[in-house]
Amino acid sequence: MKEETELCFPQLNTSCRRIQLPHFETMLIYVLLSCISVLTMILNTLVIISISHFRKLHTPTNLLLLSLAVSDFSVGILLFFLIVLIDGWFLGDLMCTLYQYSTYVISSASTGNMVIISIDRYVAICYPLHYTSKITQKRMKICVCVCWIGSLIFQSLIVMDNLKQPGRYNSGFGECVFVVNDIAGYTDLTFSFIVPIAVIIVLYLRVFVVAVSQARAMRSHITATNLKHSVTAKKSELKAARTLGVVVVVFLLCLCPYYCVTLSGQDSSLSASDAFVACLYAFNSCLNPIIYAFFYPWFRKAIQLIVTLQILKPDSCDINMM
Repeated sequence: MKEETELCFPQLNTSCRRIQLPHFETMLIYVLLSCISVLTMILNTLVIISISHFRKLHTPTNLLLLSLAVSDFSVGILLFFLIVLIDGWFLGDLMCTLYQYSTYVISSASTGNMVIISIDRYVAICYPLHYTSKITQKRMKICVCVCWIGSLIFQSLIVMDNLKQPGRYNSGFGECVFVVNDIAGYTDLTFSFIVPIAVIIVLYLRVFVVAVSQARAMRSHITATNLKHSVTAKKSELKAARTLGVVVVVFLLCLCPYYCVTLSGQDSSLSASDAFVACLYAFNSCLNPIIYAFFYPWFRKAIQLIVTLQILKPDSCDINMM
């Protein structure tokens, strides 16, 4: 016998759609979301502490990673509310509206962070001599603030009807229905997915072409001897571009299946595979710190210092992490 459950994510027309799943699959989703939620918050907390605490890590690129970690940590928190939805919503209409609005804002901010990361790598690889003058910490902080504030304002316009009258689409107690009209839905889809993804792909294709040409030049010793220092700097930027490129690719792989389901415009009961796509979308927030651990020695060193509580020592923030 199948049980009726709900999973809520930002959707094109409605964020809450009925999912008919057997009890076993419902419990499997419950356990899966719980594990993803806890792991996401723990790992991203390590990233936030690492970049915030150690002064050597206060670079423009790491500010982007910090912003991304904040949005990923927020996803972990929202997953707890999603678990509540499995058995029905009991936190009231206002909390339902705030929860759904938060999912829209965080999703939009995460995509915006990815766009800024792509721009950062584009300038670093394609215009290395101008990078330090164009990309400063102050400008990066402004970009991050604009990203978050812009997401708050834009999504407020998208879900304005729901914010004006919380719970207006709920048909009974225990529901958390969040409906967005077609115009707002397609606008959100265009500016929160299609346009950002297009920008990311174009910029990283350009970065890839330039990176390959620079790598060939280095191997063939075309670069003059007096530019060796510049070449070393380029190698570090290339490594950062490769690492962040992995982050962007994983983000796209986790994001695209979810939006493909959204674009299909299904109104019938969703299948277990659709629930898996939603979980994959959320799991992306857990993967980013794992990628950092593989590619960034400073993150592994920071984790060791945090776990061993050495960050509590005086002047620990001045430890050289690079």
